[in-house]
Amino acid sequence: MTLMKRSNLLPGIPSFFDDFFTRDISDWLLTNTAATGTSLPAVNIVENNNEFQVEVAAPGMSKEDFNIEVDNNMLTISSEKHHEEEEKDDEGKYSRCEFRYASFRRSFSIPEDQVDLGKIKADYKDGLLHIHLPKKESVKPKPVRTIKIS
Repeated sequence: MTLMKRSNLLPGIPSFFDDFFTRDISDWLLTNTAATGTSLPAVNIVENNNEFQVEVAAPGMSKEDFNIEVDNNMLTISSEKHHEEEEKDDEGKYSRCEFRYASFRRSFSIPEDQVDLGKIKADYKDGLLHIHLPKKESVKPKPVRTIKIS
């Protein structure tokens, strides 16, 4: 199967098949920056004979920090992480209080005719979130069949 770049009907949402190498650097910077100016995690999309795999670089997080949804052929990966750190003196007044809030949301269209939506699964290990999108049997490459001549 040959993948071809499609025009995207929703320009704010990258297509599942967007190609990193065919985009301008200015376009890449815009799609990897949220509206708030914060950066979005880097994403790789890998295809093999059996599945598509989405890899999200998110070090320092845990699997509980992620929310993954599929709705109307749209894969959405989101996360919210809160951290508070405070130091108080003997009277209970703040001498230092720091808090961090980080969130992101990335969405990709899924080729419904190629992916078995009911078998999508994910795992998180060593700072990488892997989302496995198994291909439907009908689109997997078939082995070459040799026909015996009688």
